[in-house]
Amino acid sequence: MNCTLAEWNQFLSRFPNAHILQSGEWGELKSRFGWKPVRLIKDDVGAQVLFRSLPGGFTLGYIGKGPVGGPFDSLQPELDELCKKEKAIFLKVEPDRWQDSGRSPITDAPSHGVAAKPIQPQRTVMVSLEGSEEDILSRMKQKTRYNVRLAAKKEVEVAADDDIGRFHSMLKLTGARDHFAVHSLEYYQTAYDLFHSAGNCELLTAGFGGTPLAALMVFARGDTAWYMYGASTDEERNRMPTYLLQWEAMRWARSKGCKQYDLWGIPDLDEDILEDNFSQKESHQGLWGVYRFKRGFGGEVLRSMGAVDIVYKPLMYRAYQVALSLRGGSED
Repeated sequence: MNCTLAEWNQFLSRFPNAHILQSGEWGELKSRFGWKPVRLIKDDVGAQVLFRSLPGGFTLGYIGKGPVGGPFDSLQPELDELCKKEKAIFLKVEPDRWQDSGRSPITDAPSHGVAAKPIQPQRTVMVSLEGSEEDILSRMKQKTRYNVRLAAKKEVEVAADDDIGRFHSMLKLTGARDHFAVHSLEYYQTAYDLFHSAGNCELLTAGFGGTPLAALMVFARGDTAWYMYGASTDEERNRMPTYLLQWEAMRWARSKGCKQYDLWGIPDLDEDILEDNFSQKESHQGLWGVYRFKRGFGGEVLRSMGAVDIVYKPLMYRAYQVALSLRGGSED
């Protein structure tokens, strides 16, 4: 059945490790920027589905890192009915599941559909937060551990912040330098307001002598924290502020009871290829510079199982795929 936000949050209270993309706050965030959240619960399984309007009154549907509580197929009839009601051309499903990692699957994929490109980064570095702080530092690459300590010695200070405008200005600078898209100021402000008020988000800023040098927004739910948004200036880079900033974000995550820290996005290539090539790539070549940085924190490279598109209108779906490729391939 369709449920209210309050009912959805009550349902999620039984699943503390459900992915943050299935949280009520995430649905509310996306609802203010072009998506319509609809939440379904059937017995012990639920899904938050986001719909985006397309020309002609049609939509696309998206389940990010869900469903919650059980297999997708148990919700299939209700989801099909919902998607037809919403005039969805297709429903994209990204299960919360890693490939070949030895970890227990959290959610199953649909038993039918078309293998598709996911919206979220498919490969990441997951850092274990278990053990003592010295244990975590000892698992890092020597150079990264050195840079974390160097930043502290060079008087870099990291503190919680609430200046989203300054963070957004820094993001725009970083996006222009490193060639990635940046959301609007209103987007980050809304994300911060929704999640920080629930105790599940912090904005941390690293500075020196009162000058901000780098900042990040970190989110937490259950066992996991996610580093989704980060930025830095070109000033005082020899002080290595981004290293201490990540370390303090990990310490914040531990204070929230998290056991792992998702660094959220590296090139989608096998680890042996990443390791053989990252040192030869320039930082501006895609996500290579990002991998160079993230690998140092000693995490495990994981790859999600990707996405499946359940297609309801095949001709329109093919036309949509062509249009998507012409405008750069982003569905978010």
